[in-house]
Amino acid sequence: MMPKQTTIQAMRVAIKGGRMLLGERSIQLQCAAGLLMSIVGYTVGLSPLEWAIQTLAIGLVISIEGLNTAIEHLADFVEPEFNPAIGRLKDIAAGAVFLAAVSAFIVALLIYVPKIM
Repeated sequence: MMPKQTTIQAMRVAIKGGRMLLGERSIQLQCAAGLLMSIVGYTVGLSPLEWAIQTLAIGLVISIEGLNTAIEHLADFVEPEFNPAIGRLKDIAAGAVFLAAVSAFIVALLIYVPKIM
């Protein structure tokens, strides 16, 4: 059994994981989309509530993408060869990212369409 981590040690591990995630292409693309939407939000003058909702939507997509990436790496480690069951697992994880992205897109429509009209 591993010794219990202190809060500081746990934070260091989390920061290390965050840095590793930022090296992933899919996360970089999601972060770029989030940055673009933040620039648009600044341009149109989002209210504090709109900023909060947009930030949560962006964070949700990036977080789910991170979990998807972890699942893909774990699946590839466990079964390097093609396996239909592993493929299904990866497809389901990618589907979760898709659903989060669709939700974020709906949030963007709800926030930006009234501002544009």
